[in-house]
Amino acid sequence: MTDGFDDFDPDAREAADAVYASLLARVGEAHPAPRLDATRRAVELLGDPHRSAPVVHLTGTNGKTSTSRMVESLLRADGLRTGLLTSPHLERFTERVRIDGEPIADDAVARIWEEIAPIVDLVDQELVAAGDVPLTFFEALTVLAFAAFADAPVDVMVLEVGMGGEWDSTNVADGQVAVFTPIALDHESRLGRTVEEIARTKSGIVKPGAAVVTAFQAPAVLEVLRQVAERNDATFEVEGGGFAVLDSRVAVGGQVIGVRGLGGEYADVALPLFGRHQAENAAVAIAAVEAFLGGARLPDEVVQVGLGAVTSPGRLQRVAAEPTLIVDAAHNPHGAESLAAALTEYFDFSELVIVLGILGDKDAAGIARALAPTGARFLVTRSSSDRAVPVEALAAAIATEVGDERVIAVDRLEDALEEARDWAAAEPGRGVVATGSITLVGEVLEYARDRGWSGE
Repeated sequence: MTDGFDDFDPDAREAADAVYASLLARVGEAHPAPRLDATRRAVELLGDPHRSAPVVHLTGTNGKTSTSRMVESLLRADGLRTGLLTSPHLERFTERVRIDGEPIADDAVARIWEEIAPIVDLVDQELVAAGDVPLTFFEALTVLAFAAFADAPVDVMVLEVGMGGEWDSTNVADGQVAVFTPIALDHESRLGRTVEEIARTKSGIVKPGAAVVTAFQAPAVLEVLRQVAERNDATFEVEGGGFAVLDSRVAVGGQVIGVRGLGGEYADVALPLFGRHQAENAAVAIAAVEAFLGGARLPDEVVQVGLGAVTSPGRLQRVAAEPTLIVDAAHNPHGAESLAAALTEYFDFSELVIVLGILGDKDAAGIARALAPTGARFLVTRSSSDRAVPVEALAAAIATEVGDERVIAVDRLEDALEEARDWAAAEPGRGVVATGSITLVGEVLEYARDRGWSGE
C-alpha cells in the first residue's frame, strides 16, 4: 500500500492542500472545545451523514490508531466497505480519512469540502453570534469525514476519538461497539488528573445497548467502564476474560499470535507488527469485530487476511537499514514502556541511540524513565512544532533522569538523525530509534523518504 503519496494530480493536490489550510486556520487540536452541539448542528444540517452507516467507536490513551486500523482491516477482509477516521496524521491530513483502506483522494476531499463549506460557514456564524468560537479544526475535520463516508458510501465507520470521548466531536455518532484501548495518564489538563477521571471522560462513547470491548485495564479504570456499561445496558467484554492473547512468537517482520476471541480461537495468525502490545491490540480488534458482527467466530481467512495486511505507520516502524532506524510515536510514559519492552524482545541491538523530541504538554521525565533501561544514549532535539520543548530545556530534564553522560543536545532534527546514523554505522549491531512525539516521527519519515533511506 502506498498511502496515496506516489501518484497524484498536482491540481487536485493543490486543492486538497487548500482544504487543509482552511482547517489549520481554525482553533487547533491542542485546544479542543468540550462540546458536541456545534458538530451536531453541522451534521444535522447536512442530513445526518454520521448516521449513514453503523459505527465502531474507539478511545483510550495508547494503541487507538493501531487498533482502529486492525478493526478496519478485519471488517474489510470480511467484505465490508469501510470508512476509517484516525488522528493525528504523520505526513498528510488525508491519511486521517480513509475509504476502503486508502486515504481519501485529493479530488474527493476538495469536492466534498466545497459541498459542505456553506453549512460549515453557517454554523460558524451561528456560533460566533452566540458568543462561542467557530468550529475547531477537529470538529470541521470530523464533519468532513462523515460527509466523505456518506458520499462513498461505506458499510461501516470506524471512528477513533480525537481526545477523550464524552465531548469529542466524533461522539455525535452512536457506536454499536465501544472499544477501549489501555487508559493511562495523558492530557490531564483536559481529561482529568487521575486515571478514574480520564476513564469517566472516555466512557462517554458508550451508548445504550452497545457492546463494550476493552483491553486489560487498571482495576479502578475497569470499574468505571463496568459501571458505565451497566447503566447503558451494554454488554461488557474484557481482555483476559472473554478474550485474550494465547501466545505471541517473534517472527520475521513481526510476530505470529494465537488469540481466544469471543467466538472461538485463532491460531498461528501472522501479524506484521512488532511488540506484545500489538498482539494485545489485535485481540481487542478481533473481539470488537466479532461483537459488531453478532458475536460469532470469524472465518480463519478473514483473520489471516485482515491482520496480515495491517500496517501501523509510525509505530515501531523500520524506516532505514544499514544502520537500522526505527520510529515509534511513543509520546507518554505508557507508550514509552511498550517501546522499551519491544526493543528488548524483537530487536538485538548491541548499542542504541534514541533521537528524542517531546511536546510541552507531555511527561518528559516519565518518558525518560521508561526508556532509561534500554541503556541508550539520547540525542535530544525537537520537531518543528511550536509546542516542542526547547532543546536545552529538554536535554536538562532528560539528563536529570538518565545522567549527563548519556545526553547530547542537537538543535536540528536533521542533524540529530545524521549524527545518530553516523554513530550507528561505525560499529555492527548498533541501532537508532526516533521517538517522543507524533510530529517528530512524521518529520523523520519525510526526511528519510527525501534522503532515499530504505527500511528493507
